[in-house]
Amino acid sequence: MSNPPLAGGPQGPQALRPLLDIVLDALHDGAIARGGPLPAGGPGTVTTRLRELAGDPLPHHGTGADTALRALVQALAEGAADPADPLCAAHLHCPPLALATAADLAASALNPSMDSWDQAPAASALETLVTDALAHEVYGAAGHPGQPGNAGQSGRPGQSGRPDHPQALVTTGGTEANQLALLLARESHASEGPLQLITGANAHHSLPRAAWLLGLPDPVAVPAPTGTLDPAALDEALTDLPGPKLVAATAGTTDAGLIDPLPEIADVCEHHGARLHIDAAYGAGLLFSPARRTQLTGLDRAATVTLDLHKLGWQPVAAGLLAVRDPADLTPLTHHADYLNADDDTEAGLPDLLGRSLRTTRRPDILKIAVTLKALGRTGLGSLVDQVCDRAQEFAATLHAHPGFDLYDTPTLSTVLFRPHGAPDEHIAHIRRTLLTQGRAVLGRARMDGRLWLKATLLNPHTQPGDLAQLLKLVEGNTAR
Repeated sequence: MSNPPLAGGPQGPQALRPLLDIVLDALHDGAIARGGPLPAGGPGTVTTRLRELAGDPLPHHGTGADTALRALVQALAEGAADPADPLCAAHLHCPPLALATAADLAASALNPSMDSWDQAPAASALETLVTDALAHEVYGAAGHPGQPGNAGQSGRPGQSGRPDHPQALVTTGGTEANQLALLLARESHASEGPLQLITGANAHHSLPRAAWLLGLPDPVAVPAPTGTLDPAALDEALTDLPGPKLVAATAGTTDAGLIDPLPEIADVCEHHGARLHIDAAYGAGLLFSPARRTQLTGLDRAATVTLDLHKLGWQPVAAGLLAVRDPADLTPLTHHADYLNADDDTEAGLPDLLGRSLRTTRRPDILKIAVTLKALGRTGLGSLVDQVCDRAQEFAATLHAHPGFDLYDTPTLSTVLFRPHGAPDEHIAHIRRTLLTQGRAVLGRARMDGRLWLKATLLNPHTQPGDLAQLLKLVEGNTAR
């Protein structure tokens, strides 16, 4: 039996071309068989169908590439929750752009590993170019766009970077970025005692989890009675709190898409000498919108900022980043492994990449981001952001005028919370699960003001008012008891 063809090299594209036709046909057939935003029948039915299509996962004799690829891609597509369907609107799970997905294929075919320059020469240079540009978006003119950052170019991270040149590291998403932000804060204040994390009650679960993972004291949770962190309560919490302090604010909460009052929080942090981190995994996309970026005023006052472009950036997973205002904060990430960043290689000018991540092997996720930024530009991305936020505003206005529904509040981003008027929480949960089991709609859930709400997270720029009207009819049809 001849060796299977490889994806790389001069012959790689020819080997891929017929396989891609199979993949595209299987994706199409799976979507047609699914017939909606997710498969009907619930977990048991989906698992049975998957086993039926996939067959023996490790046969003694293989089926061959064409059969295996067609069967398993169709099985996955038929059983998918498709974020490109307008009625799939539960989570911060965007439909990826076709061009970003195509770029991701190239990244997989070339397979650079971003842990040493000799495995990723061009990819490492591209990562520096793009992350510098995104750090500039967060921190403004201090970033000096067009000038390559020092970390990841030569020398050790943080040793030669200018203090006025913010940088950004690529992560797997908001969770890793938040964990990395806590690590950098802990190490920056290591001589001052244990770092105390202070979050709002609205903060993402990854923040207290990161504190646990890093062995930090239990976080202090500050009340967020309106869904956002209260600066007065934060001021009170910080008063007389000993030791180094890290405040984590949020720009785009998971439950309701709300943005904490960032300037006021930054003022409180400055008054108490507390370091500020802002989790903008959801809201950072507003940076691309001239009409909405003022909602992020104060973002540049944070020491670190989490971004996640597989939310309001329309990237395939994963596409997270952590922007860092002071490159000296990256010094603790410096790590030596002679086979990857030998001192004499670094001194000879080979870039040191190990300090760009806590991971060793990692994909060139920057390629799909770079292609998207280049193709759409700031205005194109801003237009997509405005489309989904505008659609959320329109949907909220429809709900506000509808006698059969309660609207939680006017949306800040693209998340809309609503519930059938007068329905108990148990029935709200039942409606959501019924629509899931029927395969007709995917709605999220959020608990605000002591009540359970249905959550529509609108990340699909192709969603039309008629789609949302259909969504309401589906909810109404399951409301009668």
